[in-house]
Amino acid sequence: MTEGESGGYRGDGRGLLLKHNISIGDTVEVDTVDDKLSGIIMPRYEAASDEFIVIKLKSGYNVGIRIPRIRSIRKLSRNTASVNVKSSGKPENKNLPRLALISTGGTIASKVDYRTGGVHPALSASELYDSVPELAAVAQIEPEVLLSEYSENLNPGHWTMIAQKIADKVQKGTFSGVVVSHGTDTMHYSAAALSFALQRLPVPVVLVGAQRSSDRPSSDAALNLLGATTFAVGSEVSGVFVAMHHGTSDDAVAIHVGTRVRKNHTSRRDAFESIDVTPVALVRNGRIEMQKKSSIKLTPRKSDAQLKLSPKFDASVALLKYHPGFDPRFIDYAVTAGYKAIILEGTGLGHVSRECYPALKNAIKAGLVVCMTSQCIWGRVGMTVYDTGRDLLEIGVVPLSDMISETATVKAMWALANTRNVSSTIEMMKENVANEMTSALPIS
Repeated sequence: MTEGESGGYRGDGRGLLLKHNISIGDTVEVDTVDDKLSGIIMPRYEAASDEFIVIKLKSGYNVGIRIPRIRSIRKLSRNTASVNVKSSGKPENKNLPRLALISTGGTIASKVDYRTGGVHPALSASELYDSVPELAAVAQIEPEVLLSEYSENLNPGHWTMIAQKIADKVQKGTFSGVVVSHGTDTMHYSAAALSFALQRLPVPVVLVGAQRSSDRPSSDAALNLLGATTFAVGSEVSGVFVAMHHGTSDDAVAIHVGTRVRKNHTSRRDAFESIDVTPVALVRNGRIEMQKKSSIKLTPRKSDAQLKLSPKFDASVALLKYHPGFDPRFIDYAVTAGYKAIILEGTGLGHVSRECYPALKNAIKAGLVVCMTSQCIWGRVGMTVYDTGRDLLEIGVVPLSDMISETATVKAMWALANTRNVSSTIEMMKENVANEMTSALPIS
């Protein structure tokens, strides 16, 4: 190990690796006082304790091993691909289905800067494929880097770009599915946008992300990518979906409908949940388990389906969350600033205070489309139950049933760009286009 190969190791850790002629990326077998482990030597960031070495197990987990507990360490092989990943090209098995892998960035396409401990976008789509060799048994991966952005930097213009790129892949007619690697923070927004922009899809389009990058401990990147790929090329349904961990363990990946999913935790691997519906499928041990309890009406995969591409979005939509003390001047500002629609996150069944009524009347008179969702995670708005709701209906506020507020915001951007006037935009918002609304179920 040279100075350049130290990978952040110093002190006892560096000394142990030097003694046994072990470098970053080597596959080793470590005999400890508790167990025998094998894996790839991973780099450290420079501020880390020098009492540990870190190895990546075959499962994808990183583990730190305290040096005093190591009885022996033996190099099994040199694995430079874990340090400098180079594309190995297409898998040799030409009988496997072809999959388009489009990389847009995010944690799944990120790695750790071991000098600072920060995460930065650095992995290409090719590197993603090479870092998960199990993909070679599932599909012929044809990767392409479209963007290298954290998802908080994406905007409706990027949704248009992604939709057009997917359409290019789908219209070739040679791919059994498309997987889009994406940051998790706004992945549910992008999934909703693509659900509206890409209708009558002949094959599945699956967005996939990771809560923890591939070289962090307990990374979920590999399993999520495998699950997304398996579903994209093997399922009998089409549409836009999100693939993320089903639980905190590594036993299954959940497949969510793109308009019915939300990120509900900042850091858990099972942060994404289907709202008011069950996931449409689980991918477990390489097998797709369709969930019969799902109330979503899915479209069968059809190779001859004619894709309808409507990729334009109008960003002039405000999402306003009502709260006690809410200042109606926020509504007034939306009018003067040139917004064309407001999505209200009301309380409970879809309520805001009477102090907002004049501002809402002025907004609707000025030609804005004003819609109501609920800030509750589960359930649907019911604006005929109380006087407040009925008053808002009389003013002209449009109820959106159980549409998720983020999905409603994206849909309004899409509807504004694809309709000619206020009345047609309102009709579009009330129409169930891509499973963004579900049928009301009787109370049990």
